[in-house]
Amino acid sequence: MRAPTEKRQRILDFLHRYISEHSYPPSIREIQVACGLSSTSVVDYHLRALEQAGHIRRRREASRALELREPGRAPRTIAVPVIGTIAAGEPIPVPSADAWTTEWAESVEVASSLLGGRQEVYALRVKGNSMVDALVGDGDLVVMAPTQSAENGDVVAAWLKREGEATLKRFYQERDRVRLQPANENMAPIYTDADNLEIQGKVILTLRQTG
Repeated sequence: MRAPTEKRQRILDFLHRYISEHSYPPSIREIQVACGLSSTSVVDYHLRALEQAGHIRRRREASRALELREPGRAPRTIAVPVIGTIAAGEPIPVPSADAWTTEWAESVEVASSLLGGRQEVYALRVKGNSMVDALVGDGDLVVMAPTQSAENGDVVAAWLKREGEATLKRFYQERDRVRLQPANENMAPIYTDADNLEIQGKVILTLRQTG
């Protein structure tokens, strides 16, 4: 494994800090800003060099899929169950709570380092393109961390109680209501009162559909 240049070592140091603090890798834009680089293409150039030198591993089909490598150690993977489909355009029903004990027919292998040590995660297949500007497209898989709370800007699986449906959107609390914001300028947000909403998970990783 070749020693990195000073600039690439700065990137590696930032990756270590960010993953330690957040339990998932930073975006290309976050690396650019934190390391004072001129553009995202420059970040990509240095990441390719770090990958070729054996310092990191990248998966092109996944958003934020960047893994720090340890010499002589193969990456450990976790089989993440794909439990169903969620719409990123219009809400659709999601599996009931008692379905968690099911032996799932489909799963996807994900490097454990990308999950920040999490074990109880699941994946949903996305239907629709309302989150396309967040790099989540039709047919992609989103890996979810189960949670009942969210911060503004998180991409969540939101259960709408009265409608009996769920949707994948960015969460924003606005006084006495919640805005579920698509990442597509051609689509309108969904507004609902907080009592009608249940957060069922938030996106920690996107696995992009290829081909």
